[in-house]
Amino acid sequence: MPNLAIENLTLSHFRSHHRVQIECDARPVAVYGSNGAGKTNILEAISVLSPGRGIRGSSAEEMTRRPEALGWKVKAVVHSQDRFHEVETWSENGAARQVRIDEKSATQIMLGRITRILWLIPAMDRLWIEGAEGRRRFLDRMTLSFQPSHAENVLIYEKAMRERNRLLKDQVKDPHWYRAIEEQMALSGVKIRAARTEALEYIQAAQDEAETAFPTANLSLVNTEVSNIPTESNELAQILNENRSRDTAAGRTLIGPHRDDIYGVFAAKNVPAKDSSTGEQKALLISLILANARALKQQTGHAPILLLDEVAAHLDQERRASLYNEICALGAQAWMTGTGPELFLELGNAAQHLLVVEVEGKSEVKFL
Repeated sequence: MPNLAIENLTLSHFRSHHRVQIECDARPVAVYGSNGAGKTNILEAISVLSPGRGIRGSSAEEMTRRPEALGWKVKAVVHSQDRFHEVETWSENGAARQVRIDEKSATQIMLGRITRILWLIPAMDRLWIEGAEGRRRFLDRMTLSFQPSHAENVLIYEKAMRERNRLLKDQVKDPHWYRAIEEQMALSGVKIRAARTEALEYIQAAQDEAETAFPTANLSLVNTEVSNIPTESNELAQILNENRSRDTAAGRTLIGPHRDDIYGVFAAKNVPAKDSSTGEQKALLISLILANARALKQQTGHAPILLLDEVAAHLDQERRASLYNEICALGAQAWMTGTGPELFLELGNAAQHLLVVEVEGKSEVKFL
């Protein structure tokens, strides 16, 4: 069964790219060139073909090419679900980005049903040792890959929480103002928790079943405020009700899925991921991305698109070869960046090779 793949990608006024068109097949794509040439910008353009703000978390305005600042557009022909889709997303003059699928207006959630895209970028290397917010985003990206509707539940929850926080800051005491908001938070909150828990179960099972050269991590969902995470909406609503006085004093909601975190343990050594070496932490992240991809292929029948920014530079030759072998075994179209072709020698003809250069302030690309 053919896997998910981009077969034509066009960037217009996106970051450093004035206009670039890339035609490719379902094999991995090795993207190399000097620092600042525009390699990561290609990966970012692909990432906005999925729900959210892309690999950098940037606003639509930040993605536009300077100095023109006219807006930008990313267009792709995507093979998904045994058919081809024409997918477009764009922003005009810094406005919120729009989406069109097969010439019809669409939502970002609809994007997630067509393009399952996972990524690993250098900014994620400190995932295990920084704050819970980054790990929560990482968890939600994994969860979203399995359940595109997860994004909508998160938005509903966060909108209701902002309304509740405004009441708390204004010292509103009347319970009638809170009841409907807390019910909405509870309904969406338990869906968020259930989806996160299910995603972690898929990831764990994929790790346990895989033969891989990378270390595995045991993951668990934890919460910074409560030891027993509610699984029923009435339980969460009751907790929100009981904590209004405490939340009023703090001026914000202190309990809920917005305080969730993932706790990772290096399985082979039984050592917390945060206490592992820098190299081990990076290897654990690669292992999780691969496990996510395997689980998705098992669930959907198709391997997702992988975006791996500068990942090869941190691996020795043996580990690089292992990574490439596992990607090829998955049948995933992985877009991987590096500064030179020597980082992709182990791939040989199993991949397409794309050179990115900067010419007069514009990024240009060509296949080799």
